[in-house]
Amino acid sequence: MKKLLLTFAFGSVVFLAACGGGAQENNATAKPEGETIVMRSCASCHGGQLQGMRNTPALNDVGSRLSEEEILDIILNGTSNGMPPGLIKGEDAEKAAAWLAEQK
Repeated sequence: MKKLLLTFAFGSVVFLAACGGGAQENNATAKPEGETIVMRSCASCHGGQLQGMRNTPALNDVGSRLSEEEILDIILNGTSNGMPPGLIKGEDAEKAAAWLAEQK
């Protein structure tokens, strides 16, 4: 009888440990790559909440004003009123533009 109880207890522990580990990974809130890139590259000028600072526009709702293509163009080519070109390049620029386009 003791062997049966020990086997059941051990099996339950293994089962619960396996289930618990998977649940933690699925519930973890990982930032999308685009958000990470934007926060690393843009927050110093546009604010930690992307709310805009001094003469820089807010980015926290930029997707309601500009399309993904327009945002990507600005990231790559800059603007005449102070945004320097090429701060983010290549695939990172595309990921940042896609994430920013979702901000409405």
